[in-house]
Amino acid sequence: MNSEKIKLGIAPIAWTNDDMPDLGAENTFEQCVSEMALAGYKGCEIGNKYPKCPEELTKKLEIRGLQIANRWFSSFILTKPFEEVEKDFRENCEFLKACGAKRIGASEQSYSIQGQMETPVFEKKYVMNDEEWKKFADGLSKLGKIAKEYDITLVYHHHMGTVVQTAEEIDKMMSLCDEDSVYLLFDSGHLAYCGEDYMAVLKKYAKRIKHVHLKDIRPDVVKKVKDEHLSFLQGVRLGAFTVPGDGMIDFAPIFEVLEANDYEGWMLVEAEQDPAIANPFEYAVKARKYISEKAGV
Repeated sequence: MNSEKIKLGIAPIAWTNDDMPDLGAENTFEQCVSEMALAGYKGCEIGNKYPKCPEELTKKLEIRGLQIANRWFSSFILTKPFEEVEKDFRENCEFLKACGAKRIGASEQSYSIQGQMETPVFEKKYVMNDEEWKKFADGLSKLGKIAKEYDITLVYHHHMGTVVQTAEEIDKMMSLCDEDSVYLLFDSGHLAYCGEDYMAVLKKYAKRIKHVHLKDIRPDVVKKVKDEHLSFLQGVRLGAFTVPGDGMIDFAPIFEVLEANDYEGWMLVEAEQDPAIANPFEYAVKARKYISEKAGV
C-alpha cells in the first residue's frame, strides 16, 4: 500500500476498556500512548483516560509523534430527541476539530446489547422496523451534514449487538442514508464475528469506506460465545478478539482491495482483550510487524 496515503494507528481499548473499566485499570494514559508510539504507530482513537482538554491532549500526543484519528460517538437517534443527540454530536465534533481529527465514528446505541453483561449477543439483538429505519437513516444523514460543518467526515461503525450488525443491515443503512454525508467504518472483526463475508462487504462499499478498523477474531472463542449463549462483553473477557496476525483473518486481500480502490486515510488496529492476559504492548508490536509485512506500511 502507498505509505504516503495510509496512516496506521491503534485504539487504546487494548490498554483500558471503556465498557469494562476494570480491564486495564492499572494502565495509565501516559503508558498507553507511549507504548503506542514505541510500537511504531502514528495515531490513535480516544479512550476514557485521555485528557478532556484538546490542547493538553494534543500536546501529550505531539511529543510522542501521535495524532487523533477518530472518536467513537454513541448516537441515540431512535430513543432520544434529535436536539439532544445533535447537541452531544456537535460537542464531540468541536473537540475533534480542536484536536485536528477528520473522522467521527458513530454507532447507534438505542436498544444496543453490546454493553449488557448477561445478554446473549447472538440471540437478543434488536431489529428495526421500517419506521425506525427511516428515522435512523434520516437522523444519521443529518448528523453527517452537521459533521461537514466542522470539516469532519461521519463514518458509521457497524458493531455486534447493535441495530446495524449484519451485511444486510449495512446494505439497508447505506442505501437509505445520504451517500455524500454518511460513510462506512469497515471493521473486519465484527463482520467475521457474526459470520458475514467481510470481503464482500469491503468490495461492495470500498468507495464509501473512509475509516478502517483492523480487527481479528479467535473462532474457537466466538463459537463458545454462540454455543454457551454468552454476551458480547463475556466474549471480550474470554478473548474473542485479537490483533491482525494472531487470529483467523488473512488481511493481505483486505489491503489489496483498499489499495485497488485508492483508499486514503487511517487504518486502526483495534482489539479489546484483557490486558492482564494479552499484554497490549506486545500485541501492538505483533500487529505492527504483521501489517508491515502484509501491507508494506
